Parts: sequence; C-alpha cells; structure tokens
Amino acid sequence: MSEVKILNAGSLPNIPWQDRPADLKTETPVWRYSENPVLGRNPTPEIARIFNSAVVPWEDGYIAVLRGEQVNGVPYVYLGHSKDGIHWDVEREKVPFTDEDGNPMMPHYAYDPRLVKVEDTYYIIWCGDFHGASIGMAKTKDFKTFTRLENPFIPFNRNAVLFPRKINGTFRLFSRPSDSGHTPFGDIFLSESPDMVFWGKHRHVMGSGGEWWQGVKIGAGAAPIETTEGWLLFYHGVSSTCNGFVYSMGGAILDINEPSKVLYRCANYLLTPEEPYEVSGFVPNVVFPCATLQDGDTGRIAIYYGAADTHVGLAFTTVDSVVNYIKSHSVLHYGDDEAKHNY
Repeated sequence: MSEVKILNAGSLPNIPWQDRPADLKTETPVWRYSENPVLGRNPTPEIARIFNSAVVPWEDGYIAVLRGEQVNGVPYVYLGHSKDGIHWDVEREKVPFTDEDGNPMMPHYAYDPRLVKVEDTYYIIWCGDFHGASIGMAKTKDFKTFTRLENPFIPFNRNAVLFPRKINGTFRLFSRPSDSGHTPFGDIFLSESPDMVFWGKHRHVMGSGGEWWQGVKIGAGAAPIETTEGWLLFYHGVSSTCNGFVYSMGGAILDINEPSKVLYRCANYLLTPEEPYEVSGFVPNVVFPCATLQDGDTGRIAIYYGAADTHVGLAFTTVDSVVNYIKSHSVLHYGDDEAKHNY
C-alpha cells in the first residue's frame, strides 16, 4: 500500500471533519457525516429545496454555489456562506449574472452548479437552457460580480466539471453529452481550451460500466483532485431498476498529463443511497457528488453530495485510503486505458 499525497492543495486546517466510525460495517473508504443532511428544505421563503451544490474555501470560511429549487419549481443558483462548512446561511437573491459590460444576463434556469478555482479566478459551471439542456459558465474573483462566458458546447450536454489547473497550458473540462430528457445513456468526455471560449480536442474518457450501479450512464462529479497517483475523480453512476434510476458515487484515477486516460476505476461504488435522506425525497435514491474540500497536510477529503434531490449531504475520506481502495478494486472497461479509443 503506497502513501498517497494530495498535490497543490495547500493547508486547510478548518476542513469539516469527523473520524471514521469504529463500528462502520462496510469496507468502503467513504463515510457519512453523522449529522447529515447539512442543507435541505425551505432555507429561505423563496427556496423549497437545496441539493447538488458546490463549495470552496473563501476568506476565513467557505462559500457555496447552491442549486436552489424555487417555490415556483424553477431551479436557480444561489450563494451560501459558512464558517465551518457545515452550518450555512443562504442568500435570498439569485446570483446576479451579467455580460462583460455589466448588463444583466440571467439564464432561464440553472441547476447542478460546480465551482472551481483556476489560478486567481473562480468559475461557476451549471446546466441551463440554450435551446435545450446545455452548459452555462461564468467567472468571478470577488463573489459580487459574476460575468457570463460563452456556452462551451451546443445542446445537449450536462455535468460539466473544470479541472483546477491548466494542463500543458490549456484548460480542461469534463462534460456528458446527452439529450433533452432524462437521459438513458451518457459517457464522460474531456475537452480543452486555450481561453475558456473555444473548446476542442474532444476525448472520450470513460463510459457506463458493466457493474450494475453504473450500467446506464455516468457523469463527472467534483473537480478532480491532483495526487501523486494521478487525478482522483469522484463521479456518479446510474443504474436502472423497476422503480426508476439509482444514483451512486464512484471513483477513478486518471493520468496526470493525459486525463482522458483512465489508470484505475473502482468496480465497487464508494457511496450508494442507504440513509433515509438519500432514499426518500423529491427524487428518491440519489447520491450525487458535486464538490470536495481537501487538506494537503493531512490528506483529509470532505465530499459534498446531493441527496434525493432534496438535501445536501457531507461525507469524508482520506486520499491514501480512497486511492488505494480504487486501485485494489479496479476494473477497466473498453476505451478506458487506450488512447486510440479516445478520438
């Protein structure tokens, strides 16, 4: 068992944390916060539910972009603030997106946001409407002004996740081409850009696996974590049952210089709906990872995930244990490990 380190993460001594329970009955290296959920129903009069949201360190605490399902049923992006990453204050006004001249440029709707810092800029990526389900993007440096960027792709596409640094001088972005409905298919693809405007060199990363929990479709979750073993990716996998889809969390390790190449891919899920707030809600049986916090000193990782399209849950792991678990339970599928299959 190798000792795995997180790279380029820095210190985060106030990372939300709870030690692994001594009586945990599963071998998975991921465990839940005992006081879950940390966000849920009716946080403000305008918002019915918060789930599928992303968190980053900010100033002396944390800031989040939240999927707020409004009481009119339309999803939108809101900001949340927290000192400890567990207890949250939610702003009542929507995130005020503008064009480059500062004029209002609000999307029709926005959901499942991710939030990733690259160099000195924070990028918000969400799914919106561009004559069909598509990817919206904006940038900010102060969380006061939010400037819209060009849509990276035409419809239909979802689950866009940006890498936290450039690779060989270009930005890298995961996405999951789809259709206009509850997509019964979906693979993860990788694209690159010199300027966050023009995207190309598209590569296939990995598709739905043979295992039941990811047999229908998959999608990138949290921003990849750079480690001494490669890029650690938490993603969601979907299975189909007689009672609908089930969303679970999986893990993979990608090549550090060519992240379209999968080095290891865990055949087992890391987290699957089991707790009441995961199996019961607006959309039952959903565990949907969207963000992580990590402390480079201790290797601790806190994972934020949507639960049953109703709550935000929090889970924990360490980089050493989760990477070694993925490696020891790895099963690669066609196209995962051979570059010739990727384009």
